[in-house]
Amino acid sequence: MPLTKIKYIISTRSLLTVILLFGVVQEHAFALELKLSLGSVWQQSNDVQIPNDNSGTRFSLTDIAGTGPWPGGRLEAIWDINEKHGVRALFAPLSYAEQGTIDSTINFAGETFNTAQAVTGEYTFNSWRLGYRYHLRSNDRWDLWLGGTLKVRDAEIKLTQGTVSSLDDDLGFVPLFYAAAVYRFDGPWAISVDFDGLAGGPGRAIDLGINLAYQINEALEFGVEYRALEGGADIDQLYNFAWFNSMLLTFRYTP
Repeated sequence: MPLTKIKYIISTRSLLTVILLFGVVQEHAFALELKLSLGSVWQQSNDVQIPNDNSGTRFSLTDIAGTGPWPGGRLEAIWDINEKHGVRALFAPLSYAEQGTIDSTINFAGETFNTAQAVTGEYTFNSWRLGYRYHLRSNDRWDLWLGGTLKVRDAEIKLTQGTVSSLDDDLGFVPLFYAAAVYRFDGPWAISVDFDGLAGGPGRAIDLGINLAYQINEALEFGVEYRALEGGADIDQLYNFAWFNSMLLTFRYTP
């Protein structure tokens, strides 16, 4: 079965599973929280070499595609089963396709791209995550959670020049450490930080968000969020490290 078909099946089934799961348990849940984030994404750096040996050329996708911005968004659902234990699900898509020029010949994933005409660079890094969190501390000002996340990484890099096209895609699982904290000011304002990440061995993955939110009422919260997404891998098959910055409007709903 083609990898693109597998990705579609996994993404569709994952979203349906999350919707059904939270629909079933909502009646019995201690607290259910839905968070939608919408805004723009900028590419700070994105260096690629495939394969990661003398037959591949290391180049910058930022030089081809620019820095953006591109549309960005995330959808997160958190179910706190009781005062201490909770689970979370997240869907965070990221993709772009831009045309640009190159200053020298690029050997990428078995094909050669020259300086004679423009090159289209396409990048996809979609993330589905399912995690557990433990409520470590709670008082009038602070809430603190620690936990772990299992991330499904759907990544693809593609170059096209005229009739020549080459891509490298990857579908894999990554375990991450999770931490989150909320500090409440006097009145309706609060600031929160959340983190999914892991570093070591041939690569790393970091997703960090800082959110300033205003509590409209008991059920609805509006905020502004900065996110940094950084990481990659340095292995025999590929070298790819990227850094993206996002500015998002967030809407949090607690039924």
